[in-house]
Amino acid sequence: MTALLYTAGVVTFVVAILVSIGLHEFGHLVPAKKFGCKVPQWFIGFGPTVWSKQIGETEYGVKAIPLGGYVKIVGMLPPGAEGLVEETTYDEDGEAVHKVRRSNTGMFTQLISDARAAEWEYVKQHDTDRLFYRLAWWKKVIVMAGGPMVNIAIAFSLFVLLFATYGSPRDEVVEPTVAAVPECVIPVKEMPRDCTAQDPPTPAKKAGLRPGDEILSFNGTPFSDWDSFQSQIRGNADGDAVIEVRRGDQRLTLTTNTTVTLRQTSLQDQTLTEVGFLGVQPVTRLQTGGPIYTARQMGTMTVETAQALGQLPVKVYEVGRAIVGLQERDPESPVSIVGGGRFAGEAAASDAFPLADKLVTLLFLVASFNFFIGMFNFVPLLPLDGGHIAGALYEGLKRGLARLRGRPDPGHVDVAKLLPVAYVVGLAMLVMGVVLIVADLVVPLHLS
Repeated sequence: MTALLYTAGVVTFVVAILVSIGLHEFGHLVPAKKFGCKVPQWFIGFGPTVWSKQIGETEYGVKAIPLGGYVKIVGMLPPGAEGLVEETTYDEDGEAVHKVRRSNTGMFTQLISDARAAEWEYVKQHDTDRLFYRLAWWKKVIVMAGGPMVNIAIAFSLFVLLFATYGSPRDEVVEPTVAAVPECVIPVKEMPRDCTAQDPPTPAKKAGLRPGDEILSFNGTPFSDWDSFQSQIRGNADGDAVIEVRRGDQRLTLTTNTTVTLRQTSLQDQTLTEVGFLGVQPVTRLQTGGPIYTARQMGTMTVETAQALGQLPVKVYEVGRAIVGLQERDPESPVSIVGGGRFAGEAAASDAFPLADKLVTLLFLVASFNFFIGMFNFVPLLPLDGGHIAGALYEGLKRGLARLRGRPDPGHVDVAKLLPVAYVVGLAMLVMGVVLIVADLVVPLHLS
């Protein structure tokens, strides 16, 4: 049963991501068709075609390697200059077929020329007004932003559902209510272990605090949050402690003395400091909220993801070192779809999670991957969507400035000139993807 549940978790996650990729490509296809572009292909995956169906002028299908997807929009690259069409022939329907001249001067020039030729070789005469590069700059932005915005919308929809019902794991609320009262004071360096006869009882135990007590004040000072209460305790050393609590319908005043013990002053600082100690574990819960709360949370995620993307090459390099045994893999390191599938499988097969928590874990994984896919595609480098968006925005800026200055229209921005950058970025993405997949197989991360 465990193996079956693990497999079900992996398959469900992978299918959800592939559906997300397909919807991403529809995010490009729908506005492209709306603006009159010719879209001959929509595919999930790469490599040999497993299945396809022709609907109108577009072929929809699935390919053998499920590591992405694409939608083919005719005319992404302009011809570059007048006169590059060196030969025009006609197909069986009498339509003109243009062949763009290839250049043989320089490696990068050749790459650009070959890309133009591949783009234009089968452009027919009636396609002239349906080419992507001829769109207004703002239409190009809509077409190219449509894909990643679909992923962001999927993430937002899932996060709204999860944050409204389950809460945000990133936003834990600590309430001034007693969840548990430890029996004894155990030194930090000896944790975790059971109490012994030599261990002194906690001051909270001696005071008679019970789970469910709502703490109202400490030494006469009222408060509403746990941090204030904890600060007062730690500053009290071994002094008197008068604690007012609400227990059901009663208000009680309990007295004791705090004791002094070594504790961390924060999660970030591992240094142990002598502080006052009472011995109370508070009630914690996850903060819940609706669309506005979700938008705020995703705003924070956006900043964190942008920072993470800037560090991605270094993080992947460290993952590579972990593969060959030069260092331990960082639990916060990036993972591939293989790692995400492993997380989903472990959550589905674990006896520690009830069914509801398994579903929540899967939805969080799908939402997080969609959010990252969307953000990653906005990086302003070709071949990513953000590279085309940047080119379209630059075109709009150039044309706008030309109009303001009364100068001639500078024309379309030729993104083909950035293809050498696209090839380098594409190769880097391929290498990073392979490294992460290998790492998720060789030195995998696991759910804690």
